[in-house]
Amino acid sequence: MTGANRPAWATIPVDEERYRPLYARLLGLRFVNPGGVLCFLFFEGAIALAVLLALAELVSWWAVLVLPVVVAAMVKLNDMVAAVVVRSAALVPEQERDRFRRQMEPVVGRARVEWVSHSVPGVVITADPVPPPRRADQGE
Repeated sequence: MTGANRPAWATIPVDEERYRPLYARLLGLRFVNPGGVLCFLFFEGAIALAVLLALAELVSWWAVLVLPVVVAAMVKLNDMVAAVVVRSAALVPEQERDRFRRQMEPVVGRARVEWVSHSVPGVVITADPVPPPRRADQGE
């Protein structure tokens, strides 16, 4: 999907598409939006890693060609998974989304603590002064 057929839930506006890195545009990423440094690491970093592995004779020289392709496939797969997640979230009714937001919303400062004396065995929480302990040699 490109151009005018692009759905409204895509994260990159059409007019900002031309400012994206070439790597992201070539892969057609719609939901994953890597910056320039991350695109550099994905492509040139994968080539450099493959060259180092080949120089160390841990892999054959085919890895220099294969590793960047595998990294690009994983990035595209991640974008496709993100698309599925966004589409499925769009199908959830608004009422369910509101309920989920309420459940996931942090409630800092709203927690009510009720002191229950039996919650900690052997500890009694009271505001009254504590009487002095009785010794065993005192008679009753």
